[in-house]
Amino acid sequence: MDAVDSAVDPLREFAKDSVRLVKRCHKPDRKEFTKVAFRTAIGFVVMGFVGFFVKLIFIPINNIIVGSG
Repeated sequence: MDAVDSAVDPLREFAKDSVRLVKRCHKPDRKEFTKVAFRTAIGFVVMGFVGFFVKLIFIPINNIIVGSG
């Protein structure tokens, strides 16, 4: 019986934590949604520029390394 309890207790705790999380969640209003969407878009743009500049720097370096052989 102890083995069954040790297997079931984590599942029971997970279920209780999940119910508590769902009860605390709420649907965002228009202002909150706009703020989150705007910040996410800024993050996409910043990460895009970082990736672009990394490629811009490493393509010529890679051509120099590979092209010299």
